[in-house]
Amino acid sequence: MSNEVYAFALKNTLNEIKNVCPDVSNTFIFKDGKIIAKDENTDEETIKNTVDAFNALTERADTIGGLESVTFHGANGRVNIACINDFYLTTIASKEADEKYVNTLTRVLVPTVLKLVEKIHSASIDNNTFTTEQPEPEVNPEPLLPEPPVNQFIVENLGGLLVPSDTVRIDNEVIVQWKDLYTDKKIEEVDVETLNGKTTRCKFKPIKGSKYGGKGVIQMPEKIQLTLQTTKGELVMVKPVVE
Repeated sequence: MSNEVYAFALKNTLNEIKNVCPDVSNTFIFKDGKIIAKDENTDEETIKNTVDAFNALTERADTIGGLESVTFHGANGRVNIACINDFYLTTIASKEADEKYVNTLTRVLVPTVLKLVEKIHSASIDNNTFTTEQPEPEVNPEPLLPEPPVNQFIVENLGGLLVPSDTVRIDNEVIVQWKDLYTDKKIEEVDVETLNGKTTRCKFKPIKGSKYGGKGVIQMPEKIQLTLQTTKGELVMVKPVVE
């Protein structure tokens, strides 16, 4: 697949990493010294200085294949470069950033997006191959609905005596986007899927308070976590059930 396709798929992902982790100031991905994708605020000078420092390090290494990640520590923060699917993902963060959380997010989110892009690309090739053999489609008098959007969230625990065990809580902004997309349809449940393919359907409500608003998290009761075999800090994919 071309680098342009990867760049299109990854650009929004890099911007989302910064939204979820405000302590991350810059993110970009490069390969063979060329920039594949970057967030909207990262300038060329920052990228050049980082890549030059990385290249200087790899020239001294015995074998480039053995280098999976490297971290540069500075007075005001740190730079981490990690090898993911033959690409190098770079994150520049302040000293206050939770390194474990940032690494978990980037090492799960980016490969997931790449995997989804590959699947979509493969499906597109298959469909184009058999176009001439397919019959004319029937005309449907009703307008076609868009495919339910898939949102990615980090799991957070949800507990309490009065908390329903069959209901997750999601950012209200995402719920509003669903309602705007399907104005005449009822959305009362969501499908939740883990990276291991475990799925479940459950009810949902907006997240209470502003602590987790816009943070890209899903609050999930213990019962649903057990069903999905997932825990706090793991990534899940969520899409609305449109009736």
